This record gives sequence, structure tokens and C-alpha cells, in this order.
Amino acid sequence: MKYKILINPKAKIDIQTAIQWYNTKSLGLGKVFHLFLKSQIEVLKNNPFFQIRYRNVRCLPLRKYPFMIHFTVDESKHEVRIRAIFNTSLDPQKWK
Repeated sequence: MKYKILINPKAKIDIQTAIQWYNTKSLGLGKVFHLFLKSQIEVLKNNPFFQIRYRNVRCLPLRKYPFMIHFTVDESKHEVRIRAIFNTSLDPQKWK
């Protein structure tokens, strides 16, 4: 059974910020990033059991980009809650 994906409003801001930043580097690059991110979110629908990094938060690194999807899994509700799309080039204390 596939998991339902819920994206926290702050994570949506993370996504928009990343898309805008990539578009400043090259027109259309933000769309490429967004499509890749969506493909990785699809992975979470089928298999969300990645390594727990801290306080029940799991992380899925994006292979092509310096970002990690931070999320929690509610097995009883079959839900994945995406808490952040964090740029690993930034100070981790910024997110916590």
C-alpha cells in the first residue's frame, strides 16, 4: 500500500526557494530540480523507511543536488510528513 505524502508549509517554502535559486543560475534549471524532487517524493510513497537521522526524522539525500528531504513516517496512518527540503550546503543549525 502506498503512503500518502503530506508536505509541511515550511517545506513548500524550501522547495520554492530552491526552484527560484536554480532559475537564477539557468532558466529552466528550477523546473529540472523540481521534477527530480518529485521523482524522489514518489520513491517515498513506495518505501519511506530510510535511515533515522535524529528524533524519528528520516532523511533522503537527493543524489544530483545538495539537498536532503527530512521526513517522518506514521505507519498507522500510512503517511509520510515532509518537514523540510534542506540544502546541505547551509548550516544545519539554521533548520533546527
